[in-house]
Amino acid sequence: MEADSESRDCLVAGTSSKSEEGKAVLDTGSSKDCAIEGDGPPCPEDWENVSLKHGKETHKKQLCGYLNKFSAKAPIKAWKSRWFFYDKNKCHLLYYRTAHDVNPLGSIEISSASFDLKVGADEGVFEIRTPSKEFILKAVNKPTMMYWLQQLQIKRWEFCNNQPRSFVEDDTDFPPPVNEAELDNAKTEHEFLPPVKTPTDVVGIEADPLRAPQQPSVALQNISLKHPWIEIQNKVHSLCGSRWNKRDNGGVSGFERIQDDLENVADEEHLQAEVGDTVTAELQKDTRMTLKAALVRKNKKTNSSFHRFVEGTGEEKASLQHQVLVLAEEIKSQKDDLEAYKTQNQFLNSEIHQVTKIWSTVAQREKTLLMKCARLQAHNCQIESKYLMILRKLQGLPDLASEHVEMLKGLIQEALQWDVKEEAVIPIQLSPINQYDDYGFVTVPECDAADWKLLAKIQALEIKSSNLLNHEGMERPLFDRWNNLGELTPSSELKSLLRCGVPAEHRQRVWRWIVSRRVQHIHSPGHYQNLLKKCEVAEHPASRQIELDLPRTLTNNRHFMSPASPLLPKLRRVLLAFSWQNPTIGYCQGLNRLAAIALLVLEEEENAFWCLVHITENLMPPDYYSNTLIGSQVDQRVFKDFLLEKLPRLTAHLEQHRIDLGLVTFNWFLVIFVDSLVSDILFRVWDAFLYEGTKVIFRYALAIFKYNEEAILRIQDSLEIYQYFRCFTKTICDGRKLMNIAFSDMNPFPMKVLQNRRSVYRLKLESEMTELEQIKAQYAKKQAEHADSNPNGAVSEDEEEM
Repeated sequence: MEADSESRDCLVAGTSSKSEEGKAVLDTGSSKDCAIEGDGPPCPEDWENVSLKHGKETHKKQLCGYLNKFSAKAPIKAWKSRWFFYDKNKCHLLYYRTAHDVNPLGSIEISSASFDLKVGADEGVFEIRTPSKEFILKAVNKPTMMYWLQQLQIKRWEFCNNQPRSFVEDDTDFPPPVNEAELDNAKTEHEFLPPVKTPTDVVGIEADPLRAPQQPSVALQNISLKHPWIEIQNKVHSLCGSRWNKRDNGGVSGFERIQDDLENVADEEHLQAEVGDTVTAELQKDTRMTLKAALVRKNKKTNSSFHRFVEGTGEEKASLQHQVLVLAEEIKSQKDDLEAYKTQNQFLNSEIHQVTKIWSTVAQREKTLLMKCARLQAHNCQIESKYLMILRKLQGLPDLASEHVEMLKGLIQEALQWDVKEEAVIPIQLSPINQYDDYGFVTVPECDAADWKLLAKIQALEIKSSNLLNHEGMERPLFDRWNNLGELTPSSELKSLLRCGVPAEHRQRVWRWIVSRRVQHIHSPGHYQNLLKKCEVAEHPASRQIELDLPRTLTNNRHFMSPASPLLPKLRRVLLAFSWQNPTIGYCQGLNRLAAIALLVLEEEENAFWCLVHITENLMPPDYYSNTLIGSQVDQRVFKDFLLEKLPRLTAHLEQHRIDLGLVTFNWFLVIFVDSLVSDILFRVWDAFLYEGTKVIFRYALAIFKYNEEAILRIQDSLEIYQYFRCFTKTICDGRKLMNIAFSDMNPFPMKVLQNRRSVYRLKLESEMTELEQIKAQYAKKQAEHADSNPNGAVSEDEEEM
């Protein structure tokens, strides 16, 4: 197409006026030689029929006419006269060499185009920019140019707003993307740019579209050398159409037809010559105006040094008159420039306003489609989850026939492999279940037992469904609040936001602010580097245990799975530096997982080091990570008290089956739920914990049991209860529901009560430990006395026989 070679284009005349509804409709008759509707203008045989339809059925004019198009990349770089015709079905501006051609040389997509005009360019020149090309067009004068620009704006607006809504948008749950009454309101653009009067003499059907405004000398130039086949087709169609018309008009001889053709050609050349003279005159006028403007600028520069006048002589008076003329010309030129800038400003304001409205409409429609797709995908996940749950229940039924057992196993294996099959068939998914989340944790955890694999898949589907439903509905307002928060300062609003969870894009900044605020009294520049140097000089006694725990850190996270992971050396340095920072603790199993979580979010190892210091020295009670773990043991007893108060039925059920909760909950408190909760919920817990402290751990521990209370009460066997406790925290999928239970259902939860109970149980535990130490001392003393009374030691019966 010519559009491929002519990258910059220009127009010369033509379009028709806008109807009352702003739509152009053309009745073209039923000629057999006409092009298919939407692919070209009406056939030349139909122009006359259209123009004759007046009176009651006045036709609505099409947007069409001759414009000059600039071809910068064509073999001949020049302005070429082209007949432009707007196709409302495709919102394309088609261009032909002449109005009676059938096949277009190219097209311009108006729906995604923008329009512009530049001050200082030749009169009538404007640009149409599409995502792939720029077209420079030229109309015969400024009014015609403004008419084309305004009409193209109207056509673009009508096409963009009349697009049919897809079936995905037709949902009662979603409001219409835009106000329908606003879509048809085109008066706003007219406030920027008043409606331009239709130049009927140069645009539309009445402008004699069969006569192209070109000079005979440039007739060859207007031929499209890039599309010779289209030129031949159009010429053949034109000749055939003329012959059929003459045959229908009375059947003349071949000589007469040839003579008529020659006369028509002569008339056409004569008309083209007349139009060519007109165009030449216009070009000469433009040249004179350009030279005149240049002369004015030159005179202004030459006479800029004229500062004083001396009256009296004729030469001086003549010079003064000359200066007056020059200044008058300069003022007139400036007025013309101001008028040009005013017109440009009006049009660009109109263009910006309309493009903004189109963009907002498209953006709203896209948002509606994404929300609908998310809901559909969440619904699909829920159905798949229910199907897998049914398979799991069938798997546990006794006395199944052997063929049914085999069939059930096949269905389960097939269901577990669905993700792999979908990725093979559909390479791009809207929101697939990725193998790892944003922080590198495995989304579908590995389970030893076969039935737990199915449960893990169900959990992944539930998490995905919950995230899809909450992202645009409940999470979007939370994201907006975080984006508008600005500088972080302690407040009730910040506390509320932290409890709801920090978006991943803000989490690193928030954690850094919390940690630096709480450790600023002990933080000093170079302190961490000095601790690392100390590690190089002397080996800490805990270094061996640290090396043993490194490979066992976050085994379900891809950043720590490989021995070559770059985070492992950082984790080693953080733990060694902390062992020198706090010699009372040194190193305790569990600190490796705390430091690893800090590294995943904060990334820099020094920031992770101070986060570990904040947790152990500011948030946790004393002796929480000591050799005796006395602080941890105290919290376990306090938690049992709270569980009895908040969930009495569950507590009675666990006591009935003699369940020791410490075997389950001790690790929750020690490592703040690391390796227990799914990562999305885990980081929400940490967001609130780093700001509020250990009270958050109690709240979430109680919420976990409340979340699963009914399921636990249905289990009547202690072994099954312990088996359920192995993975029941990983089945929690709705983080928002768990958060509401923790911070609403568990209220009231005053910190003063927690501190008092800690003090009471610490005294009891210390007393018990003192008593235990006394028992140990007495036992050791008896053993020593027994050894003294038997210096040779005890002799077995076998040794006596020997």
